[in-house]
Amino acid sequence: QAQLVESGGGLVQVGGSLRLSCAASGRMFSNNAMGWFRQAPGKEREFVAAISWRGGTTYYADSVKGRFTISRDIVKNSVYLQMNSLKPEDTAVYYCAGQPTGLSLRGEYNYWGQGTQVTVSS
Repeated sequence: QAQLVESGGGLVQVGGSLRLSCAASGRMFSNNAMGWFRQAPGKEREFVAAISWRGGTTYYADSVKGRFTISRDIVKNSVYLQMNSLKPEDTAVYYCAGQPTGLSLRGEYNYWGQGTQVTVSS
């Protein structure tokens, strides 16, 4: 059964950095695009970043462009989200997602992790 497990969340001050990791089961991971989403309290889940299955193409929400970097390691079956210059509005539960259901990597996915909390304090 495909599974995604996130780690790396925590409490950080404004301007700080965090690196989120997502470990995926092999068969689902190796030839599928992956994405990161987040959901803040009282808000809908929103797209953060995505990476093509070969890692050659990345996509970012405008709100994180230039501050966040998505990457993947095929050997380790993992995808990462490096978050720099964090702001209070980045506070949310961050979810890793695998295997998009359609052509857009900013939309729905078949597999989701359990989420990891990121809190940015001012």
